[in-house]
Amino acid sequence: MSVQPGWYVDPADTETRRYWDGEGWLGAPIPVDATPPDGPPPVEPPPAPVTPAAPAASGTPGPATGASGWPPQQGPPPGYGPQPGHGPGWGAPGGQPGWGPQGGQPGWGPQGGQPGWGPPGGQPGWAPPAGHPGWSMRPPEPRPHGFALAGYGRRLTARLIDFALVLALNVVANGWFVWRWLQEWAPYWQEVFRRASRGETSADGLPIPSAQAESLLLVILLIATALWLAYEVPAMAANGQTVGKRLMRIRAVPIAADQPLGIGRSLSRWSTMGLPTLLWYCAGIGLVLQLVDALSPLFDHPLRRALHDKRAQTVVVEVPQHTGSTPSNDRNQPPGDTP
Repeated sequence: MSVQPGWYVDPADTETRRYWDGEGWLGAPIPVDATPPDGPPPVEPPPAPVTPAAPAASGTPGPATGASGWPPQQGPPPGYGPQPGHGPGWGAPGGQPGWGPQGGQPGWGPQGGQPGWGPPGGQPGWAPPAGHPGWSMRPPEPRPHGFALAGYGRRLTARLIDFALVLALNVVANGWFVWRWLQEWAPYWQEVFRRASRGETSADGLPIPSAQAESLLLVILLIATALWLAYEVPAMAANGQTVGKRLMRIRAVPIAADQPLGIGRSLSRWSTMGLPTLLWYCAGIGLVLQLVDALSPLFDHPLRRALHDKRAQTVVVEVPQHTGSTPSNDRNQPPGDTP
């Protein structure tokens, strides 16, 4: 059953009465003790539009106004905002939307140390330095004892020079043994090539080298290892340089202090790369170990140490051309702490 139209106490506010038209409340409420009019309340006229007052003229333009007497602007002038080539995320001077910093890079935010801003001219992908969150910058390269680290190209060239000199010593000291070893294997290889030229694949009846061939190979490897030891260890112990390193202006120094390596550290360093020469006798395993050691500086960061450097706790650095022992004072590469 529906309620008849009339004036009733408003359930939401018992201090007032409102007119019920049978479907809903109509018109404004009146006090509960006032005499209600006959019939429904008159229809209220719609509110008149309010015209905002013009701002007073000012001689100083503000962030939202232009010159004196200009009307207020709703945001920046037309054409501002992200421009072609500028990424999203631009902010406006004074907080206005759509504006960006002059010469800004994509992803920059407000100045003055506020979050989101990077260094002027900062590049994407830089790592933040210690104590400066939000910056993107690569850490400086280590400079042990004030010297720059030797590049891999210099180290490889120096090692090839040393190998050539050691090989020359082997030609003198090991030449006869190598010739005798080749004579032992000559009949075998001659027969292999003869059969290969005829298209034969059988290995039956091939001449086998005598047991003397194995003894000769062992003597050759012992002499080669001893020559390498005599060539490198004393020179490295004295000043951290072989002939190859001196020509390439690099040297090995201990990580702990800029001082000579000494016999013990130099011998420990050489043994990692020199002793595997004896294992060439075992199917060339020693050659594989030496190759791994030679390539290891490419995968060690940030000090670029080879396996023999890690064992002896040394690092290879560049020697300045003008002195030979005085650390470089290059301001573009500030010295870093030695680990």
